[in-house]
Amino acid sequence: MTEKSGAMQVDLKLVRQLAELLDETALSEIEVEDGGRKIRVARTLAGTVVAAPAPVQAAAPAQQPSAPAPAPVATAGDHPGTVKSPMVGTAYLTPEPDAAPFITVGGSVKEGDTILIIEAMKVMNPIVAPRGGKVTQIFVGSGQPVEFDQPLVVIE
Repeated sequence: MTEKSGAMQVDLKLVRQLAELLDETALSEIEVEDGGRKIRVARTLAGTVVAAPAPVQAAAPAQQPSAPAPAPVATAGDHPGTVKSPMVGTAYLTPEPDAAPFITVGGSVKEGDTILIIEAMKVMNPIVAPRGGKVTQIFVGSGQPVEFDQPLVVIE
């Protein structure tokens, strides 16, 4: 269904799908361009939503044994063994909610092994190890939104 407003046609179904994607991935905005048409969907973050990440970040250093602190993420992109996200979506470290994780810190992987799954647009995309080695760091948690080119894990 499209509506005509001046010379631009707006695909309401696409706008709704983009809005749903914002909700699913916890992103604040998304923009798509198709030929001469550009659609940007954004949401204004309420004060409570903006304040919510602070406690999560404060809690992360206390959980260092099970999850890495946010600080190493800044240097993770520089490490030659860093595997980065090829897409925007939601990362899952297990194939099913009650299953064992694909990888663990200190565990070994072979080239081509699935290391995690990224859900994007309701499609589960396996992310495979580009090389074999030992997993030294995992930068994402299961169910966490990830951005394109965001460091996910380090394989040495």
